[in-house]
Amino acid sequence: MNSVFKAAAAVAALLLAPVAGATLVTFEAAGVDPAAITPTRDAFRVAVGGGVVAGANGSFGGVRREINWDGVPDARADPSLLPANFFNVNSPRGAVFSTPGTGFLVSANAGLATPTLFGFPGDLQTFSAQRLFTAVDSTITDVTFFVPGTGIAATTSAFGVVFVDVEGPGTKIEFFDATDKLIFTRDVLIAGNQGLSFVGAVADAGEKISRVRLTSGANSILSNGKRADETTDMVVMDDFLYAEPTRAVPEPSSLALAGLGLLCGVAWLRRRRQAS
Repeated sequence: MNSVFKAAAAVAALLLAPVAGATLVTFEAAGVDPAAITPTRDAFRVAVGGGVVAGANGSFGGVRREINWDGVPDARADPSLLPANFFNVNSPRGAVFSTPGTGFLVSANAGLATPTLFGFPGDLQTFSAQRLFTAVDSTITDVTFFVPGTGIAATTSAFGVVFVDVEGPGTKIEFFDATDKLIFTRDVLIAGNQGLSFVGAVADAGEKISRVRLTSGANSILSNGKRADETTDMVVMDDFLYAEPTRAVPEPSSLALAGLGLLCGVAWLRRRRQAS
């Protein structure tokens, strides 16, 4: 093996080697009202950065984004479905949703024809008044990131969410990297009937979050006042908080293959010149 091929092999071995990742820093709390989880939410905000004053499209200094659902217009709220890309097109915040269910609902405000809190005032409350969010006919919501307002794939380094009415096991948050590898998972703390739970995590070793999966308990809403299983409470969500989505970069394995191809090309040209 000549020196160029040896160098190519060395580069590939280095870049393809597994990278040890540190555990993400977790923030979690649960309680009966907003006051019980606000200090933990605030600590998460500080860890991510961006201050406390929101600019346009939920931007906090270009460092953090937040979605509290309250800016969603009435025409896009219950009983109408929220477009999955609303928060990358209508209000560009770099978040696009998907679900195995039939779509997404944002609860109606008071004074409208549709009952508030998805029609379950005895089970739900808000963290930030007065809208809530849920997938329809599914307990799963996936959040994928883009450079806000574009179709350019992005990653984030932190994500947090408020869950409502976590009364038992089955509610969790998961992070996946650009290769769809699971890099973080956490069961959400139980808060009891109408209670609020906050869970979030911040990458502390350069981890890049490409997708977040939110699993909301074991039951789902079908429409206002109607659940998939009328004997089991459902879990819904309030605020989303996440680090500013930034353009995704190639994974080390992709860089390794590109580098190996370049070095092999150089070696081929050198050998051809030597033979001529």
